[in-house]
Amino acid sequence: MQHAFVFTEVAVLVRHWFEIDLADSHLEHGARVELRLPAPRPRRGSESAAQEIVIDRPVWRADLFDRLDGTPGAFEAAHFHPHFVGVEPSDRHWADEVTAAPFDWLASCLTDVAGVVAAAGVQLRDPAAVNEQVGAEAAAIVDAARSRAPMLCGTAGQCYAWTRDAEDAVHVMLGSLQRPDLLDRERVSPWLPAGVRG
Repeated sequence: MQHAFVFTEVAVLVRHWFEIDLADSHLEHGARVELRLPAPRPRRGSESAAQEIVIDRPVWRADLFDRLDGTPGAFEAAHFHPHFVGVEPSDRHWADEVTAAPFDWLASCLTDVAGVVAAAGVQLRDPAAVNEQVGAEAAAIVDAARSRAPMLCGTAGQCYAWTRDAEDAVHVMLGSLQRPDLLDRERVSPWLPAGVRG
């Protein structure tokens, strides 16, 4: 499940995410918050017609993750991607404030979304209005992120239930591991085909 907060010039998507590190197969999970730009769409139908909404251009992402082999709630894998190249995120960026107080840090980012977007290399038409709109909903966005925090996902089954729409991405990770021998197969078993579980 994803939460979508759609504003005039930006949208904020919030979800739980499950990640397998490709280098050493350690597992991460937690809240993913992604800032995207809605694509302008032509008006259709009557004055009452439902309109198409396309939210397809990512510009920034925060991954407020725990390592499953780490201390629950320590956010040892919490990081952010300050920009995207097309649909691909930039390298991970680490900051003490992200791991120390991830939801406070997220709230501070949401108070200046226009600045976050500008740092990603994108210019908004009305930055002040964007900051006002997103700022008014910042608490609700942070609450949505808290509801998908790693501490609320204690089992493999819960992670799978919250991320089953991203099963294809997990399969890509599973097929790209440099050290598959280190993989916790029990934890990833919900994503594995029935014949290779266990």
